[in-house]
Amino acid sequence: MDSATAAATAPTGDWPEPQAKRRPRRRPSAWLAALLLAAVSTILGFRIADSDGVTPVPQLLAFLPLLLAPTVAGLLLAALARWRVGLVWGVVALGGVAWFLEPYGKTDDPKGPAVADLRVMASNVEFGQGTQGLIKAVRKEKPDLLFVPECDYTCSDTLRAELPRSDYPYRTASEAGGAEGSVIVSKLPLKKASGLAGTLGMPGAVAELKDGHQVRIQLAHPMPPLPKQLGTWRTELAELRDYAAEGRRANRSTIIAGDFNASQDHAAFRDILDTGGVRDAAALSGSARTPSWPADLMSPLGTQIDHVLATPDFSAKDARFLEIGDTDHRALVVDLTLHRPNS
Repeated sequence: MDSATAAATAPTGDWPEPQAKRRPRRRPSAWLAALLLAAVSTILGFRIADSDGVTPVPQLLAFLPLLLAPTVAGLLLAALARWRVGLVWGVVALGGVAWFLEPYGKTDDPKGPAVADLRVMASNVEFGQGTQGLIKAVRKEKPDLLFVPECDYTCSDTLRAELPRSDYPYRTASEAGGAEGSVIVSKLPLKKASGLAGTLGMPGAVAELKDGHQVRIQLAHPMPPLPKQLGTWRTELAELRDYAAEGRRANRSTIIAGDFNASQDHAAFRDILDTGGVRDAAALSGSARTPSWPADLMSPLGTQIDHVLATPDFSAKDARFLEIGDTDHRALVVDLTLHRPNS
C-alpha cells in the first residue's frame, strides 16, 4: 500500500454528524381514515348541537344511521395504519352514531281507560301516481283516517269514485295539481278547520268520535329541505310545531300525519315533538327507524320522513310501512287508542 492510498483510507479522527431522525410518513390509509372520520364528526357535531345547519348538513342528517358505514371504515383504516389517534377518534365517533340511533322522545303508555280505537294511514302518492296502489291498501287495511299528500286532481277524483261513500263519507282537501294537492278521507264525521298555510297543501279538520270526543287532525306536508328552500322548510315545520303546541295549551287531542320531509335527526322535527307535546306513533310501537323514503331502496337504507304524531292521550301499536307501488314513499299504517285521563 503506498502512502497516498494509506492517507486516503486512514481515519481522520472526525466522527460523522448524526442524521436527524425521520418521522414516519403518514400512510394513505391514515389520511383516508381522517377524511372519513372528519366528515362523520361534522355531521355528529350538528346533531349534538341540536342544529340542522346549512346544506348539505340537513340532507345528510336525514340519513344519520348510514353514518355507521363510513365510521366503521375509518376505524378499520386507522387500525390498518396503526394510527392510535385515529383509533380513539373512530371509537368515539362510532359511540356517538350508536347513541343517536335510539328512538327520540318518551314512549310510555298513557294512563286512564281506553275510549276509542283509530286506525290511521298516511301515504304520499307522488303526484297521484300511487293512487291505485293506495286504494288497494285502503281496502285491505280499512283505516278510519286517511292522509294523502301529493294527491292531485285526478287522485282526488279517483279516491272519491273508488272508495265507497258508505265507508268514507267525509273528506277535506286542498284541491290542486301536482305535489300541491292533499286530501284527508275519513270514516269519522269531520268539522271544518282552517288547516295550515304552506307551499304544498296542508288541510286540517276536527274529527268527531262516537262518544262526542273531538280530535284535531292535520295533514303534514312541508317543503323538502332543498338547498334553496331551507328557510321555507324550517318555517313550515315551525307552523306544525305551533299547531301542536296550540293543542297542548288547550288540552285537546291532536293527530298530525303525512310526509314531514324530516326525520328524528332533524332539530326542526324534534321541536314539534318537544314543544308541541306530541309523540311519534312509529316510535311508540317499536318502528322508529323503519325507512319510509325512498321506497325503491332496500331496508335498512333510506330514512323515515313519513310520520303519525299524536298527543300523549293516545297509545300506539302495530305501525307498518307498506309498499303500494308507483310512489317513492311507503305508506304508514298505525293503530291508535285514545285514553281518557283518570279523574
